[in-house]
Amino acid sequence: MRSYNLFRLKSDEGLCCAVPESHVVPRFVTGGRWSFGGKVDEHAVGTPGFDGKAAATSVRFNGFYLFQAMDRPAN
Repeated sequence: MRSYNLFRLKSDEGLCCAVPESHVVPRFVTGGRWSFGGKVDEHAVGTPGFDGKAAATSVRFNGFYLFQAMDRPAN
């Protein structure tokens, strides 16, 4: 099972970058613009918008996975 470090862009609503723990964080993810959002695994049940299959494909080509976090529907 692959685990990812999750980073959230401070200025854009919901833009996230997931980076496998075994990979180097991309240079564009800087402390001034991005904040650490925790860890997530490839099944990511609690992270709306994260798609494990898309993440695996994106990491294979880019080394990271960008996605738009979706709000959970109101009850």
